[in-house]
Amino acid sequence: MAKLKTKKGVAKRFKLTKSKKIKYFHGGKRHLATCKAGKRIRKLRRAAILDGRKQAAFVKSMLPYG
Repeated sequence: MAKLKTKKGVAKRFKLTKSKKIKYFHGGKRHLATCKAGKRIRKLRRAAILDGRKQAAFVKSMLPYG
């Protein structure tokens, strides 16, 4: 059986935790920060866990080797 290819765009954006949950960082904090509130920018710094079974299954299918 051939090796499965990892989608590189997904590999850069998502990481699997030890408990196989999908961790990602929020978008929207790279530019145009002057019009965004400081509280909003601080909240965007934190990592988040992807919830939703369909979304998680879809991302995991594109990361065959974790």
